[in-house]
Amino acid sequence: MPKNTYLHDNHEVNLILKGVTSILIGIYLFCGAYLIKSILNGFLIDDHLTGMFSAEIIEYVALGILLLVFVFSSLALVFAGRRIAKRHKFKLWNAKTKKTALRYLLLIAFLAAMLIFLMNAGLIDLITPTFLVAYGLILYLLRDHYRKKRFFLSGLAFALGALCYFIPGYWSSAVSILGIAHVAYGIVVN
Repeated sequence: MPKNTYLHDNHEVNLILKGVTSILIGIYLFCGAYLIKSILNGFLIDDHLTGMFSAEIIEYVALGILLLVFVFSSLALVFAGRRIAKRHKFKLWNAKTKKTALRYLLLIAFLAAMLIFLMNAGLIDLITPTFLVAYGLILYLLRDHYRKKRFFLSGLAFALGALCYFIPGYWSSAVSILGIAHVAYGIVVN
């Protein structure tokens, strides 16, 4: 039984964004942005393999990469929470953790619906700024009261979203910077 029994009810200890979890999420963001950027660059070259695909196939491949980034990032959060719960000998899925996970999934579903709406409406230049601002909002809403350093990631996502709104071609660099910031956050906040 843990000495600090308040940890059992603290959902923010179970699903945390620090250390290896943040580093993994940063690597997933960086690799996802790199893959999408290289696929789009290859699409513009006639002799490249992706140059032979239609635009719809490229969109589905990009959505598949984004889905994989989301799934791997979510699994990193769950497995890190499970490891911490096991170390402190309490259940991972208590009432508060379930509420936080539901809030997380609802926010992600809203973000996905918003991005798909923008894609179908032809507002491709607004997809990355919307993603970055919504990601910053998700980080802000899922924050814990003891880790105010997460405001740095949230603020950075907002700033990069605003920058991508004014400079639409900056999307790959902005998501890569956010990935690198996640890695740096994971190294510093360990």
